[in-house]
Amino acid sequence: MIMKIFLTFAAFVVATNALRQPSRRPSEVWTREQEIANGIIERSSYVVGTAPHENPVDDKDMPKELNWCDKDGVNYCTRSRNQHIPQYCGSCWAHGSVSALGDRIKIARGGKGIDIDLSVQHILNCGGVGSCHGGSVIGPYQWIHRITQRTGSGISYETSNPYLACSSESREGICPHADWSCTPENVARTCSTFPPRGKCGPITSYPNATIAEYGSISGAKAMQNEILKRGPIACGIDAGPILNYTSGISTLEGEGVDHVISVTGWGHDDTLGSYWIVRNSWGEYWGEMGYIRVQFGKLLVEEQCAWATLKDFTAPERNNQVHCFEGGENCGNAL
Repeated sequence: MIMKIFLTFAAFVVATNALRQPSRRPSEVWTREQEIANGIIERSSYVVGTAPHENPVDDKDMPKELNWCDKDGVNYCTRSRNQHIPQYCGSCWAHGSVSALGDRIKIARGGKGIDIDLSVQHILNCGGVGSCHGGSVIGPYQWIHRITQRTGSGISYETSNPYLACSSESREGICPHADWSCTPENVARTCSTFPPRGKCGPITSYPNATIAEYGSISGAKAMQNEILKRGPIACGIDAGPILNYTSGISTLEGEGVDHVISVTGWGHDDTLGSYWIVRNSWGEYWGEMGYIRVQFGKLLVEEQCAWATLKDFTAPERNNQVHCFEGGENCGNAL
């Protein structure tokens, strides 16, 4: 009788806990079929045989720890972002790639100068490789590479196209009340002054970053070699188990990739071994100031990753800025 009561109570506890478990969110990562349907056929564009994962360092030469956010006392990481404001938007796939590319700009600049933040909204407006309801891990890099080759310009900077968490099909918050199509104004813009005297319009000669090459990798060794030699990368992850993560090294398993993050390096714990240093895009209130540490082999971090190399970017030391007036009149925003 006592055993029957115990088993009944145990079953009740299990059932209650199951009900309390948050249901899985809709995936924010496209399947391969969705990528192909949206024109993402090639997953790389580089000279085969030249990538770090194809020329790996000896295992004995691989650092036990490496973090681009604190490499030799210098922070090469750009800021943490929050994809969920001013309303919810499943644009992690764009945030992960943009953050990693921004880090590589900072690395190219030797960690000097004001950080350059790239525009996620530009990708949402014009990329065609995803939306607020999900997208491709490799897609953003393919798109930036394509417009680099076609126009000579690349992804706009945040200051001329700030993140508003909207895409054309979005119906949340402010999204139904504005145009999110790929017009010149939705690439880069400014507003001259209050109407009727002033107006908002496009900046056609805008600060931007271009891509030389891009590619996909998977597996811990390939990831380490790419990160070691060239900087952070974008990777998929199973976000379901970490919605309520607060701190520590996650040792949770993964069921399926449904989210994209950027990996800035790795560390080592005497008990749990190696772990990835992961920057999320859920704001600095989440996790360890927006980051999470993930044990190697967990949460499917090593399944789908993407990298890109820089071709050029607008910066004072490169003497390549087009100097526009405050209202942009000499750069496309004609009165």
